[in-house]
Amino acid sequence: MFFAQYYLDCLSQASYLIADETTGRAVVVDPRRDIDDYVADAEAHGFTVEAVINTHFHADFLAGHLELAARTGAWIGYGRRAETEYPIRHLADGERIHLGDVTLQVMETPGHTPESISVLVYERAADAVPYGVLTGDALFIGDVGRPDLLASVGVTADELGRMLYDSVQNKLMALPDGVRVFPAHGAGSSCGKNLSTERQSTIGAQRATNYACQPMSEDHFVAIVTAGQSAAPGYFGYDATLNRQDRALFDTAQAHHPLTADEFRTRRAAGAVVVDARSPQEFAAGHLHGSINVPADGRFAEQAGAVLTPDTEILVVAPDGQEQEVVTRLARIGFDRTAGHLNDPETTLADLADQLAPASRLTVDQLNTALAAEQPPLVIDVRTCGERAEGAVDGSLHIALNELPRRLAEIPADRPLVLHCVGGHRSSIAASLLRHHGFGDVSDLLGGYAAWAAAHQPAA
Repeated sequence: MFFAQYYLDCLSQASYLIADETTGRAVVVDPRRDIDDYVADAEAHGFTVEAVINTHFHADFLAGHLELAARTGAWIGYGRRAETEYPIRHLADGERIHLGDVTLQVMETPGHTPESISVLVYERAADAVPYGVLTGDALFIGDVGRPDLLASVGVTADELGRMLYDSVQNKLMALPDGVRVFPAHGAGSSCGKNLSTERQSTIGAQRATNYACQPMSEDHFVAIVTAGQSAAPGYFGYDATLNRQDRALFDTAQAHHPLTADEFRTRRAAGAVVVDARSPQEFAAGHLHGSINVPADGRFAEQAGAVLTPDTEILVVAPDGQEQEVVTRLARIGFDRTAGHLNDPETTLADLADQLAPASRLTVDQLNTALAAEQPPLVIDVRTCGERAEGAVDGSLHIALNELPRRLAEIPADRPLVLHCVGGHRSSIAASLLRHHGFGDVSDLLGGYAAWAAAHQPAA
């Protein structure tokens, strides 16, 4: 058996290529939209990709099933409850897919979504115990999939939570301890609240350590898995819907559009939004007025999807050499309206000097001084609810970054604003978003709450 995991750190997303090395028949599970890695690996090993299976309708990224089917001729498989605009094979509970002696078996595990399935992987068809199980978003390492994303129209979080209880407690926990667990996401994903950084585990380890896998009543399970979930990025509903639709394919070669300063200026004047993917430090030194800073060295796609809308025409300012990467990462969440990127930004920004502005960033000492003034700024905390529970700046307003675009009306426009996160990354995004929407006196806190807490520790 050939078994490979492909992990995207920026989306905390895992996909899998499984093949029988004797027959060369292969399946890809939960692929991302840029499919070249799967195709290249299959070709290098002489495999034929016959099927692409999605464990559910993903909300946090646009899956690559249509791209793989178009490139390889593979059929597309989902659980039996899935309904799509494109042809699919409905996979029934207990159904086996033979690649040769290597065999996959479908297990219905609804709860994160109604159509969710897991995929048992057997090295040999006659094996009594599977090699592993691809759990999709039903079971994570350290957590389970959240049932409250509203990706499933007409099904409540409570109903999904009760489905998930049965899937986790009665189905997945019924597998032998030695079965390896391969989830679709890891730490940082908004599809859960307590995901581990580990990329694989075992049923036995999850039975012993995962809070949601402990014996408990259905009501208690539903209560604990729905409690404390942070707001999901705004694009999740869009991607969950788009993954059902017969949409346009992603073409890496066609997504690369370098623009001159004049072309950039014209597109911007017509209403395109500038996404500046440089570091917060470079952005603060000088950026195009009204541009939104989403640094490429973080969770770029998810954070861009939190502060932009899919119908936005986007102009990219990227760190040198990362232009194509930024465009691809936007495409991974279905944001395809990228008009182009600024060619040679270091030089070209100088040609747009009349449109450049610095960004205000305050140190902890400067914020202390400002808060003691006659007209102090309003401090806005853009961390998650879990992060804020660890401590907060007195009097601060809590609006998590994922909630900020829909809560702008709560923010006063007539007083200075200082935004902070944990370390200064998300606060730069948030501050730039407020400036983009016309807020005038906006700063963010250097070093974030970590710096604030260190400076305000009680004396020993």
